[in-house]
This record gives sequence, C-alpha cells and structure tokens, in this order.
Amino acid sequence: MVKAVIFDMDGTVADTLRSIAGFGNAALAAHGFPTLETELYRQLVGNGADVLIRRMLRSTGLPHTEETVQAVRKTYDALYEADPTKLVTPYPGIIEMLKTVRAAGIKTAILSNKPDNMTCFIADALFPGLFDIVHGQRSGIPKKPDPTAVRMLCDELGVTPDECLYVGDSGVDMQTGHNSGIVSVGVTWGFRGADELRENGADHLVDTAEALLGLIM
Repeated sequence: MVKAVIFDMDGTVADTLRSIAGFGNAALAAHGFPTLETELYRQLVGNGADVLIRRMLRSTGLPHTEETVQAVRKTYDALYEADPTKLVTPYPGIIEMLKTVRAAGIKTAILSNKPDNMTCFIADALFPGLFDIVHGQRSGIPKKPDPTAVRMLCDELGVTPDECLYVGDSGVDMQTGHNSGIVSVGVTWGFRGADELRENGADHLVDTAEALLGLIM
C-alpha cells in the first residue's frame, strides 16, 4: 500500500510555464538580451534557477560572461519574488485528487528544484493544507536527480522508499525516483512528454489527475 506520494511542482501539480517564461524574458530584456518563445522554456526548466538562467542566455545566441549570468539571475529572482503566483494555476483535477488522497490517510509532499522560498510560497497559495511537507532547492542539499533530498524527505514523512510514489513530468524526475529506489510516475500533461519520461525509466505514465488517483489508490 502507498503511504506517501512525493510530487514535483512545476509541470506536475502547478502550471508555471507562462510565469517562468514571463519572468525569464523580463530579466533578459532588462539586460539587453532578446526574449525567447514561451514554448522554449519547456526545455529550459527542470534543473534549478541557476541552470535555467544559463540555458536562457545560451538560447539567445549572444555572448555573455559569468558576471552577466549572476546579474540576470539577480533580476530574475527579484521579479519572481515580487509576484510568485503570477499566471500560475493548478492543473485540472489536481486539487480534488490531493484532497481524496489525503482523506485516505496518505501523506503528500512536494520536492522541487525551484528555490525553496518560492516553492513554499506557491504551495501555500495554491494548495493550502494539501501537503504535509514542501521543499524546494535548499543550500547544501544536492538538487534532483540526486537522491539525498528524497531520502531526507522520506525520513521526515516517516516512510520508506518502497512505501512511496514519486510523481513528476520530466526525465530529471524519473531519474530521481530511480536513484531513490521509489516507483516513479510520469505525468504527460507537464513540460516534457511521454517519450522523455519513458526514456528516463518511468515505471508508470498517466494522462490525467483521475488516472493518477486511481494508480495511487
């Protein structure tokens, strides 16, 4: 029986694509770089904000320095922190699914590579009371797909990896589940797609929140 479900945030429970693209493009423009198509951000996100900024700058095709990376990151963070839930919505059926899971006594958590303060803010705003524990990227703890944060989270939840499911929308998430010894569930409505999820070892694929609920229960 599943005792806990660990969810990724971006592209899994929350549709943050337009939000991330908006803040990313505003940061690029503020430093004289051309903006990028929103859809391109689907491939740029997933490994934390620092990697996102570097990928954004590379995608502009213009030369840049490490100093530029840090300057754009600072602007991006300031914009994001000023309005973290701008253009962010839960995916269809997610809130109802979470309520049903929790009513069944199953614990829920978020583990994201998004900075911890933003992860917690969005979770509190969009999903109040629906997660037992929420963690984003924290100093000194390796990012996903390293299993360290997942194992720490299992300890906090009081469960073992074989009592959990890990749910995400990207190859990084599927690798995280595999590296942590947790059954991984890929959601096809997120930033990537079924092919990437399969290629990175998804144990299950689901197309809707209702299908995810059936798998959990």
